Amino acid sequence: MHVSGLEKRRFVVSRRRTGFGDCLWSLAAAWRYAQRSGRTLVIDWRGACYLDQPFTNAFPVFFQPINDIAGVPAISDDRINDVSFPGPFFPEWWNRPAIECLYRPDEQIFQERDELGELFQAEHDVEANTVVCDACLMWRCDEDAERQVFQSVQPRPEIQARIDAIYQKCFEGHSIIGIHVRHGNGEDIMEHAPYWADPELAVRQVCAAIDKAKALPHPRPVRLFLCTDSARILDLLSARFPDLLTVPKHFGSNQGGPLHTAALGIDGGISALVEMYLLGRCDTVIRFPPTSAFTRYARLFAPRVIEFDLKEPSRLTLIEGSQVSDLS
Repeated sequence: MHVSGLEKRRFVVSRRRTGFGDCLWSLAAAWRYAQRSGRTLVIDWRGACYLDQPFTNAFPVFFQPINDIAGVPAISDDRINDVSFPGPFFPEWWNRPAIECLYRPDEQIFQERDELGELFQAEHDVEANTVVCDACLMWRCDEDAERQVFQSVQPRPEIQARIDAIYQKCFEGHSIIGIHVRHGNGEDIMEHAPYWADPELAVRQVCAAIDKAKALPHPRPVRLFLCTDSARILDLLSARFPDLLTVPKHFGSNQGGPLHTAALGIDGGISALVEMYLLGRCDTVIRFPPTSAFTRYARLFAPRVIEFDLKEPSRLTLIEGSQVSDLS
């Protein structure tokens, strides 16, 4: 089926089924290319990890409807189920018969990620009518594009109301140190793994970072706000910092895998968004590890960020605006 008025357009389709950090960061890369090439942006989050309905686009479930992002026309609702996107397609894989596109091995996904990255960096466009972005595209756009997307995409009103209520009740009147600890809880954490090579050392490093953050100058009384995917980490840090503030949520069993799973239903996605946006409103944010896309929003908007060095996890870096200093 064709939707009226779309037949002659060219498209960039941003397909992601992962956590919101990855989804939004990859969307920013797709948006920047759509802007440069004069295409319509399509946000296709069907089959998202936060839902168990394979044909439901997760974007309108969690975010307010949008028709454009900074002048780039966008399709972000379930109309995508009724749109036949015109070929030819880029990357080349997507020109195969639909039945052959159902299974894409990891090496194919990584190849497409690299092909799309090269396209985004090039000055030319491709002849394909539809560019399909079905890979993680973190680090493949400029920070201005990321900021534009994060500012243009807003949670649904009921989710925003929950964020605002927690902020007013627990954050106002305090200098908030937000702490994000991405543990994995048994999943394959890939590039995050070096930070957890010694789990006991990792927890000590996080505690040391909290102590250093508390020692920085703060204009108001300090409160600590923790976001983590592990009940074990919550217990360990709560024992060390009894006044730790958290948002109640459901955790998986020990070593039971990631929090972003359809088993937790829509509530799991809402909890993730509440924490992600609250972290962005903290005065200081600690990112462990800094490779986690979940805290990319906070990295861009929090006034002060403490990160663990990518090459030397024991080394702390303090980022304030454009100023970077060693905090070790």
